[in-house]
Amino acid sequence: MRRIAITGHRGLPPDAEALIDRAIRARLEPLRGRLIGLSCLADGADALFARAVLDLGAPLEAIVPAERYRAGLPADHHPVYDALLAHARLVHRLPHVDSTARAHLEAGHYMVDHCDELIAVWDGRPARGPGGTADIVDYARAADRATTVVWPEGARR
Repeated sequence: MRRIAITGHRGLPPDAEALIDRAIRARLEPLRGRLIGLSCLADGADALFARAVLDLGAPLEAIVPAERYRAGLPADHHPVYDALLAHARLVHRLPHVDSTARAHLEAGHYMVDHCDELIAVWDGRPARGPGGTADIVDYARAADRATTVVWPEGARR
């Protein structure tokens, strides 16, 4: 089984989400039956990836960065988060209470440390804050972890 983790941008416009969803699914499809997905289940790239993993019938492992993580997500994403979390085969809870940049950075490091490949839905720009997509990509590359960047032509933030 190949353990694939996701990092990526949140708050994506619907047209970008559609392009990114297709690209993620194209990357995962060849691994059907040989895949375990790791995701923090946030809105945007994390949720798109988690849905694709589940649609392929693959096991999903959720990483919860902090006890109050859900509260820090957009309210309209809560039902999606709850549904994805309910379908997770395993839930890894990090020992943080508040959903801070440090907790998110550690969750990203946890995923990289426990995967064979990182998919990064990333526009190539620097992180907007600690624990952002660029930071996780840098960590994965420094760890010599296979990293696939997904940013389809026409995608925007």
